[in-house]
Amino acid sequence: MEQAPSRAFTTHTQGGESAVSKGHTIMAEPGVRSLDESLRKKRDACVSILRELGSVVVAFSGGTDSSLLLALAVEALGRENVLAAMAVSTIFPQSERRAGVEFARRLGAKLLQLETPHLADPKFTANPADRCYYCKTRLLKRLLELAEKRNLKAVVTGSNISDTGDYRPGLQAEKEHHIRQPLLEAKLSKDEIRRISKAMGLPGWDHPSKACLASRIPYGQEINEETLSRIEKSEEFLGSLGFRQYRVRDHGQTARIELLPEDLSAAVERREEIVTALKGVGYAYVTLDLQGFRTGSMNETLPK
Repeated sequence: MEQAPSRAFTTHTQGGESAVSKGHTIMAEPGVRSLDESLRKKRDACVSILRELGSVVVAFSGGTDSSLLLALAVEALGRENVLAAMAVSTIFPQSERRAGVEFARRLGAKLLQLETPHLADPKFTANPADRCYYCKTRLLKRLLELAEKRNLKAVVTGSNISDTGDYRPGLQAEKEHHIRQPLLEAKLSKDEIRRISKAMGLPGWDHPSKACLASRIPYGQEINEETLSRIEKSEEFLGSLGFRQYRVRDHGQTARIELLPEDLSAAVERREEIVTALKGVGYAYVTLDLQGFRTGSMNETLPK
């Protein structure tokens, strides 16, 4: 299902300046000029990399990283030379999909939603430690085929410097398939991506990080639709209570909730609501991880 370009993208920064997609330029001044020189140079380097590629398929999830990449790609190349490709699957939160579709619509970028049957792949559902490698390989092959079919010269992803500090098998898949990583090549970190996105007036610049729902399941525990559904429902409930950064790690009958350390006391105060809701979606036990939220906590069980 492909979405045609819509009206110009408009939002507002704190200073009232707007970011409007107009022709080939994202008008975000003086927001971008307010960035320090080092960060402006990194942003310009990313734009230059995209411009040199000529035309691209953007692996687009709707998250902060790929949203900035898509906006910069449109700025560098124009809408006609950019296609955002979003994988649609039960492993991705529906809220992020909706946000991504709306962002692409307001930016006026072409969007193609690709049904991606992850649960049909036994290598993925077995949930090995390199699960992300199989997932990313399957997706990248489709994106490369799509690029060839549409006569677009490269596939680009939102991988960045911050991704290199953890165990990320998906990065190996990108390397093997010669996928370009403009944000990483420009040496941009997650925090810098947020700062640039804010300066450009992009919505979602401060959205909490969201990995796929399968990352909530311990390695070796089967990934299935029932488990993914109860994780998503549980996290949607936590979001409805006002928590911004959270994970519900699924340990069979036990839900292990990760929140920011400063939110732990609020969760204890609302423990009856939380317990009732999570038991209502299928958990027998509901626990609160005192260590708090951290990305990739399932990797803590892997050999060093």
